[in-house]
Amino acid sequence: MDEPSPALRALVDAMLLSYRADARAQLINRCHLPDREEIVEILGLFFELLFPGYFGKLDLTDENLAYHVGNLVVLLRGKLERQIERCLCFERVREERAVSSCRDEGRALASAVLERVPEVRRLLVLDAQAALDGDPAASSIDEIILAYPGYRAITVHRIAHELHRLGVPLMPRIMSEWAHTETGADIHPGARIGERFFIDHATGVVIGATTEIGARVRIYQGVTLGALSLPRDEHGRVAGAKKRHPSVEDDVTIYAGATVLGGDTTIGRGSVVGGATFLTRSVPAGSRVAIDPPKLRIGGPRGAEAPLDPDFDI
Repeated sequence: MDEPSPALRALVDAMLLSYRADARAQLINRCHLPDREEIVEILGLFFELLFPGYFGKLDLTDENLAYHVGNLVVLLRGKLERQIERCLCFERVREERAVSSCRDEGRALASAVLERVPEVRRLLVLDAQAALDGDPAASSIDEIILAYPGYRAITVHRIAHELHRLGVPLMPRIMSEWAHTETGADIHPGARIGERFFIDHATGVVIGATTEIGARVRIYQGVTLGALSLPRDEHGRVAGAKKRHPSVEDDVTIYAGATVLGGDTTIGRGSVVGGATFLTRSVPAGSRVAIDPPKLRIGGPRGAEAPLDPDFDI
């Protein structure tokens, strides 16, 4: 093997110096690191379990279904136990806490998550029906399950939310950020979302950690359910608040590009929030929120201009 060049040795020395100078953003002499690739594999197994015949084994029949589901559950449980254990230990090592109970807790938490799968599937079937009912471009539930990015984001969220609800660290966020990359929708696993939820188009949607969404809510691309500016502590970090993001009650529609901010902000039941609005206060049930339409001018072929007043009432 050839000797490294002086330039290569200098680069290695500089990187080692960087690691020693700043302990942040490196995991040297650490163990129990969660496996991000296996966590994504776990999501794939959940998709197979929730939507048999759509993902994974495609030639399922009544004769082989029980055998397939049994094997799938055993495989999924093993991977869940291992990654939950690693996530628990990883957090406790960082906090200088004992890790002796991580394995037993990982097994118990994996079992608790799997017990919730039938309920998660029930919610997802209702979400798929909501998408079919709400999108005239959708031809079938099959199309929604196989192709719709908003539905994929909701599916990952409902899985990640169960892990978050049980107190599993890190793994839910890895799942939600993978979905963000895949679909363009950023839904924090802490957000509480009711049944029959539909995200149309998905791209650019942001739903914050303490958001609460009721039943039969529909939102469009570019909607943000976010937080207002928060005070900072003595270290310059944003000081957390118990409820930072808005609440959206049942039967609300929020159109493209709308921004709704603040933990004290509630969109009342049955309201419609128009596109491109910016809302930081609550509105009562049955409200219609819209911005005043801008005035546009369109130049004619000889430079003539005529005002155009678009109708923004939805």
